[in-house]
Amino acid sequence: MKRNLGAVNALYPSLTTIVGAVVDGRPNFLAIAHVGIMNHGQPQYLSFGINKTHHTNQGILEHREFSVCIPGQELVAETDYVGLVTGKNTDKSRVFELFWGELAHAPLIQGCPVCMECRLERVLDFATHDVFVGEIVATHAEENVLRADGKIDIGRVRPLLFDMASIRYWSLGAEVAPCWSVGKRLKGPGRGQGQEA
Repeated sequence: MKRNLGAVNALYPSLTTIVGAVVDGRPNFLAIAHVGIMNHGQPQYLSFGINKTHHTNQGILEHREFSVCIPGQELVAETDYVGLVTGKNTDKSRVFELFWGELAHAPLIQGCPVCMECRLERVLDFATHDVFVGEIVATHAEENVLRADGKIDIGRVRPLLFDMASIRYWSLGAEVAPCWSVGKRLKGPGRGQGQEA
């Protein structure tokens, strides 16, 4: 028997990212774990729910560009720090070594194994939060986190996962099973022949 917990978000843990933007002429960063993947096709869109009080929002809205960097476990203190202090009175541009890609207002973090440049597609205006939907313009990855086929190996990235229930950062566990494959063993007579749309 399950207990009703009320309107509790049980989707945690979620991927911890660092969102970057240029605000008042300098790079600013914010740790964000409220992220979403909008689609698998091209162009690809990502969403980020950010409280309206955050300084970073100003730069995203002004320049319509931002970065999304995925920190590894070795950057846990820096990641937490940029989520704790505000860019309104703290210069967070010096926390990381930076580099730039195609977009002039999307600062990228050298120490993060994977970084993405996004162009703002739209903003969903909620009472307390802006949900920024960005189109991925370019993705930059360290060679040592890439597989032989050029795709990102999430195990080598060693990302941080944020959990609201424990208020802790977590790491990935072991691989469990191959997607779009393990479920095929349930197919058969009387067990659902069709493929999900």
